[in-house]
Amino acid sequence: MVESRKTSETDIRLDLNVRGTGVYQFDTEIPFFEHMLSHISKHGLIDMDLKLRGDIGIDCHHSVEDTAILMGQMIHTQLGDKKGIFRYGHFTLPMDEVLTTVAVDLGGRFYFKYTGPPLDGKFGIYDAELTLEFLQKFALNAKMNLHVVVHYGENRHHIHESIFKGLGKALRQAIAIDTLAKDQIPSTKGMLE
Repeated sequence: MVESRKTSETDIRLDLNVRGTGVYQFDTEIPFFEHMLSHISKHGLIDMDLKLRGDIGIDCHHSVEDTAILMGQMIHTQLGDKKGIFRYGHFTLPMDEVLTTVAVDLGGRFYFKYTGPPLDGKFGIYDAELTLEFLQKFALNAKMNLHVVVHYGENRHHIHESIFKGLGKALRQAIAIDTLAKDQIPSTKGMLE
């Protein structure tokens, strides 16, 4: 599925498949962002081919935010009525001295909560706080609950990497088809938004 988003601040083309094999290709001019997105793809088995041009001469905010919006919308669309999916996923990921838990609910309602050390500083041209912007806008547009807890950690790179790897793993669980309930909507309401 290929979608585009073009504003006065960004021009994005994204080919995304939630039932993929974890292959990815990025052309964003933001190396650290590409590195983080590769973890969602690889660990979530979500195929991504992203071409992004944005006003990075100002900063990377609009580029990261608009990519999150488009990714969230596409995942929500591709899951359709969500028949047969597990809906919930969670993963606790150790990465050297860091321990991070990511939990998701693809139930159709937005909520985002981050608990952990402040995400500040820079990775090249990527401002570290953009990770929170990405997660919030992604959850909002995917219509999901997303909870991220960094229990402890010291290395800033490891902290960010553990969040994106954990998100990929949690999404993989939630998106997977439950073979015992493949014809059922995972809700007592009989529908998910």
